[in-house]
Amino acid sequence: MTAFARGQSETHWGQLTWELRSVNHRYLEISLKLPEEQRAFEPQFRDAITTRLKRGRVDGVLRFQATERLDNDAQVDESAAVRLVEMAKRVEQLVPAAEGLRTIDVLRWPGVLSGTEIDADGLAKEAMRLLNQTLDELGDARKREGGRLKNTILQRLDSVDEVLATVRTYLPDAAAAYRQRLEERVAELREKVDPTRLEQEVVLFMQRTDVEEELDRLEVHVGESRRVIHSSAPVGRRLDFLMQELNREANTLGAKAVDTRITAASVDLKVLIEQMREQVQNIE
Repeated sequence: MTAFARGQSETHWGQLTWELRSVNHRYLEISLKLPEEQRAFEPQFRDAITTRLKRGRVDGVLRFQATERLDNDAQVDESAAVRLVEMAKRVEQLVPAAEGLRTIDVLRWPGVLSGTEIDADGLAKEAMRLLNQTLDELGDARKREGGRLKNTILQRLDSVDEVLATVRTYLPDAAAAYRQRLEERVAELREKVDPTRLEQEVVLFMQRTDVEEELDRLEVHVGESRRVIHSSAPVGRRLDFLMQELNREANTLGAKAVDTRITAASVDLKVLIEQMREQVQNIE
């Protein structure tokens, strides 16, 4: 189900930003891009997403912009700074074109300033809090789209019901027309075919072309689809299965039809079912 959400938070160490994108997928697939400081916490972030989402491809990006400031209790490790400057001078001797160190470069070097290190665990807690907040927004967006898809599928189910009701009105005429054709054919062959054997063949053929069972199953699957789509639990896979069953019965209906109107109705059913199947792929 397609959706996008963005969350931003200011922390003691800098600014955190989560961006989450969700697109259609049969299963849950998570792809995360994290800053170096937070890569160790990727399993926890994945678990948080998995507990909230069950289907779709989710791309998550966490950005961290460190605050460029000095704490009141920050101190310069002079020996570390001196060693850094000496190493920079040696590099300049080896590579005259190398750019010299700036003061800010020295201060940013790990170990030069004490008291300004980033607390990775504390930052991870803030990132997790922001992730859950962003997941709330993503869930709201998915629910809004889900409501629109729900209405679309219900409309298609109503159309399926209308087609089935119309097909049932064709059955008496179709049966009468088929019976007449059989009687005419039987009259032509009565002297050449054993009557008992002929009656058996007629009964078997009528059984093979009876579509009442398919219509009943289609109606049952439509009713079950309506029940499932109103459920508050994840329903995407269940609906996907029901669409397969609907399509199977529609194909059988077309194969057994002895009336061109029923054949055309079977095609209409398959079009409606395929439209629903495409939408069901977007539902969690």
